[in-house]
Amino acid sequence: MELNYKGLQDRTAWEKAGVALPGFDWEKMCRTTENTPVWAHFGAGNIFRGFIADLQQTLLEDGSETSGIVAADTFDFDIIDKIYTPYDNMTLMVGLKPDGSTDKKVIASIARGLRADSKDSSQWNELKKIFVNPALQMVSFTITEKGYSLRTMTGEISSIALKDMEEGPAAPVHAMGVAAALLYERYKAGGAPVAMVSMDNCSHNGEKLKAGVAEITNAWVEKGLVEKEFLAYLEDEERVAFPWSMIDKITPRPAKEIEEQLENLGIKDMAPVITGKNTYIAPFVNAEIPQYLVIEDRFPNGRPALEKAGVYMTDRDTVNMTERMKVTTCLNPLHTALAVYGCLLGYKSIAEEMKDKDLVALIENIGYKEGMPVVTDPGIIRPMDFIKEVVKERLPNPFIPDMPQRIATDTSQKVSIRFGETIKSYMARPDMDASGLTYIPLALAGWLRYLLKVDDAGNEMPVSPDPMLEQLDQALAGIQAGNPDSLKDQLKPVLENEGVFGVNLYEAGLGEKIEEMVRKMLAGPGAVRKTLREYL
Repeated sequence: MELNYKGLQDRTAWEKAGVALPGFDWEKMCRTTENTPVWAHFGAGNIFRGFIADLQQTLLEDGSETSGIVAADTFDFDIIDKIYTPYDNMTLMVGLKPDGSTDKKVIASIARGLRADSKDSSQWNELKKIFVNPALQMVSFTITEKGYSLRTMTGEISSIALKDMEEGPAAPVHAMGVAAALLYERYKAGGAPVAMVSMDNCSHNGEKLKAGVAEITNAWVEKGLVEKEFLAYLEDEERVAFPWSMIDKITPRPAKEIEEQLENLGIKDMAPVITGKNTYIAPFVNAEIPQYLVIEDRFPNGRPALEKAGVYMTDRDTVNMTERMKVTTCLNPLHTALAVYGCLLGYKSIAEEMKDKDLVALIENIGYKEGMPVVTDPGIIRPMDFIKEVVKERLPNPFIPDMPQRIATDTSQKVSIRFGETIKSYMARPDMDASGLTYIPLALAGWLRYLLKVDDAGNEMPVSPDPMLEQLDQALAGIQAGNPDSLKDQLKPVLENEGVFGVNLYEAGLGEKIEEMVRKMLAGPGAVRKTLREYL
């Protein structure tokens, strides 16, 4: 069996292998999309292929939509050349259930895969053709949070973005330059409305997209490279909208076990490829079953009936509250606590950690006991249902190959929102006492102990990349695992740093408590485990 249109004609073989096939006329869908493209997407990776494209497939199958999605990539053109084109833009989606079984289906809603390469006139003209078509309703993005940034870590405009700003819309390279240039084509063709929808996993994602496009455009206006009226078009939300969204689904790198299972079923050419940009990607996507997408319902040119595919269509405040619920209480704080303690205790898998009674007790107390009393309730998803699914189904799933070492990356950039916001909520309420918190401080103490690069067995341990690592190393200098007396006042400048935690932890009544927790964790091999148990 081959994953392409011709290969799907042998439906019996695929069905015998337990693979669900598309229930619509693929050739007709491709023709319709070419004539009346409704949806274009930038960012051709796994979250798009394994989640977002499946939404449109649902609508194609129930007859709500007749047009598919045009997918493009602004960064890694090999994805299009090696994963899209050879397979007729189809993806084999493998849903990973906690019991080890899988759901398998062919996602065929992507009508075209394009390189968003302004130097390739053929591909670039195809994109222009799509953007000038008044039928286009939405342009979505999964380009990672970094994809929206025009600046380096030091705050300077990156060389790529600067080149786009200086040279205008003819041949942009940066994703924001590409988006601005194509919107300029739409403006020149009559300025039909459109929604630009970031679906990346970052807060206020629509705001980030709008800011990036606007900054590029402003530079062009200042240099006289485009008309100032184009900027007015972008800033008119009745013509160009930038809805916010919240997305949640784990789509890890392709697992060897899944590749072998598929090939054993007789499905050919499932091996992953490593692209020139070091993307590890396969013709299949393996992912967890639970998924959530909440979108601000602001679409000036109409939209697909996404609510029929399980998407929550709502207002901006609700999107923001759903994001806050996930990031500050129900998922992300638990992930971070598991990450730092998992590294300290020698775990290589999140699922394995969920067999550790101490770590399960820690995250349950962080979530249920300390988070839930001040949780933001968005009204559309019950926080208690969400966190129960996380703790009971998602995190323990042994078939989701996620590692604490990966999740521990950039922790200094995460603790403010993941823990600091809950602490601030306690401080803001007269009926709450932040100084009474125990488990959130324990998570923060674990992170500080982790930064010493020695695990609980007393062995040297690498720590994950973090933009503040050098600064934190300097701050913690002199603190020695195995020597509690080495802890003097080194932690004070860190714990009172509102830039790190979002709050001065001494003002919250937690600074001294965290210091004491860290001191206990320095007592020697096994002290981390012993301290955990003492507070649990």
